Amino acid sequence: MKLKITLAVLATAALVVGGVIAVRYTQDVSRSLTELAPAGDKLTLRFVKNPAPVPDLTLKTIDGKTISSRDWKGKVTIINFWATWCPPCRAEIPDLIKLQDQYRDHLQIIGVSTDEAPVSVVAEFAAEFKMNYPIVMATPEIHRAFPGVFALPTSFIVDPELRTVQKHVGFVSPKLVEQETRVLAKLDANAEIELVEDTGQVLLSNAAQATSIPGLDLTVLKPGQKTVALKRLNTDTCTCGCTLTVAQCRINDPNCPISPDLAKKIVEEVKSSN
Repeated sequence: MKLKITLAVLATAALVVGGVIAVRYTQDVSRSLTELAPAGDKLTLRFVKNPAPVPDLTLKTIDGKTISSRDWKGKVTIINFWATWCPPCRAEIPDLIKLQDQYRDHLQIIGVSTDEAPVSVVAEFAAEFKMNYPIVMATPEIHRAFPGVFALPTSFIVDPELRTVQKHVGFVSPKLVEQETRVLAKLDANAEIELVEDTGQVLLSNAAQATSIPGLDLTVLKPGQKTVALKRLNTDTCTCGCTLTVAQCRINDPNCPISPDLAKKIVEEVKSSN
């Protein structure tokens, strides 16, 4: 009995540590797109200038209601992927609750639970925390609409025109989200805006537009070879089990031990073919 308890504790600890590591390496995605300024100074908010439209989604909340992505038009929407067992998720929920309450006329938060536990467990958690925004269970449909969730929490920011303009990985500063909400809702805000090209950091579908791949030297290729290599990098699937292309895996998971060798092999094959 003691051995079982010990093993359970160790397993739980391993999951927590693994989650922390995952958040650390994926938080670079958010930091590269948004810069927090010192207290009292303006924030620099970065939104992608090639946002992707959110597809039509019909989702069922944990209390049996049906919601549609079409209903989000006209408001800023935060799609927050989380889980009941995730410590940073628990830490940011009170801030999300306050933001939803304060900006109810301009903001709609949607919590996407990735729990494998029964819906009743998630419902009890939501009631205990007094979560005041709709909660849905993760489905293949919503993962296709918002792909690239490698750590929890992960939040996608959707503008009032139903376009995904930002992605945050890990605990998000409420000050940052509030200013993003105010800017996108066209309210007074203490922030400067910078538009940046999304090459897969926010939406994986934009990874095909990448002209460079992390850790990969494409300058050894001729222009025509580079085009061929980028096409393969964005079509060949990484074999690490992520189901992403090699380019998507390199952009979204810099610590993947498989994709670097695959990417280099593609470059070598293209280089030696001509």
